[in-house]
Amino acid sequence: MSTKKETAAVVGVGAAACVACCVGPILGFLAAIGLGTAAGFALFGTAAIAVGVIAIVIAVRRRRRRATSCVATPGPVAVEMPIVRTHR
Repeated sequence: MSTKKETAAVVGVGAAACVACCVGPILGFLAAIGLGTAAGFALFGTAAIAVGVIAIVIAVRRRRRRATSCVATPGPVAVEMPIVRTHR
């Protein structure tokens, strides 16, 4: 065998060993990033839903209070005729 082939074989075996050794921690790191992203998405999504529900509850309560506080009296209402004065 030539020296170039032996060197290429050593480099190939070294690269395969590096991949076999480092693939676990790299995949673990990527999984942790993915799980952190999923947890953050779930946390902020839940918080956004909670804020939305609170806002809807506040809006509905305000609308009900306004509707009950402005009750009109049924029937005709007596209104006096205004007096208009003109200056000469």
